Amino acid sequence: MMNLGAFSVSLSVKDIQASKNFYEKLGFQTLGGDISQNWLIIKNGSTVIGLFQGMFEKNMLTFNPGWDENAENLESFTDIRILQNTLKENGVKILSEADESSEGPASFTIEDPDGNPILVDQHR
Repeated sequence: MMNLGAFSVSLSVKDIQASKNFYEKLGFQTLGGDISQNWLIIKNGSTVIGLFQGMFEKNMLTFNPGWDENAENLESFTDIRILQNTLKENGVKILSEADESSEGPASFTIEDPDGNPILVDQHR
């Protein structure tokens, strides 16, 4: 099994304050981010949504290797470069690659067959 880490949906929003107000009515609370920089991470139970204004074109599925759903470090996890290599071996096209000679934080992006972007973003 491939463990991709914590899952969230990253939404490309037009007005971050309006989106924050809307999702608060649904019971979401701010977990992280900076509204002055036009991004917030919000949470309701184990559901995590990222709100991003003006940062990317489409909504994205996001995975964070090394984190749980509270953005806290997991004791053990599969490094992003190993995940990237496994996907390549399985014939998945990597759109933007993590530098395989690096260590620590890195990211890569892929798309599903319908063009939905998937970001794998390791912060540690």
